[in-house]
Amino acid sequence: MKISLAKAFVAAASLASFSLVFDSKARADGWGCQVILCLSNPGGPTQHAECRPPIRKLWDRLAKGRSIPSCSGAGFHSSRPGYDPYSCNEGYKLIGSFGAGGRHATCVSTSFQPVGNRFCSSGRDNHAGKRGSVLSPRWRRVGGRFQCMAQIITRPNLRRRPHYIDVTIEGVGKQRVWY
Repeated sequence: MKISLAKAFVAAASLASFSLVFDSKARADGWGCQVILCLSNPGGPTQHAECRPPIRKLWDRLAKGRSIPSCSGAGFHSSRPGYDPYSCNEGYKLIGSFGAGGRHATCVSTSFQPVGNRFCSSGRDNHAGKRGSVLSPRWRRVGGRFQCMAQIITRPNLRRRPHYIDVTIEGVGKQRVWY
C-alpha cells in the first residue's frame, strides 16, 4: 500500500512539474521539437496559440502518410500513428467479433447489472434466443432476494478523432493524443 502511494505521489509530482513547462511558455527551436512539446501538453496539443500552426502542419503531414518529425532533444519519443474508431462509456469494455457482415465491435459492461426477468426465464416460453442486449444472464441473490443479472451489451461510440499518437517523455510519463 505504501509503495503504490509513493509511486502515485512521484507520478503526480512529475506531471505537475511537466505542466509548469507550458505555463512558462517553453520554446522549442525545431519544428519536430515544437510538435513533441505541443503533443505532450496535458491540456491538448492545440491549447496554446503557439502550438496551433505546427500541429496543423503535423495533421496534414500524417494525413499524407508521412511520419512524425524527429526532435534531437533527449527524452522525447512518439509512436507511429494508430487508428481506433470506437470507444465505450465508463464501466464498459470494447469487444470485437467476426460475423456475417465482417468485423463487429460492441461494448460489454464490466460488471453484472439488473435486467428484466425474461432474460433469465426458463421453460416453454424461454426468451434465451432473444438475448441480443445482454450477455450471460443468471439469477443472483441481491439483498436477500433473487434478481436476474447480466452483462449489458451496447453499441460503441464512434470517435470524432479516431487517429492517435502516443507521446512519451522519459521520467514524466506517456500520453495518448487523439486527432
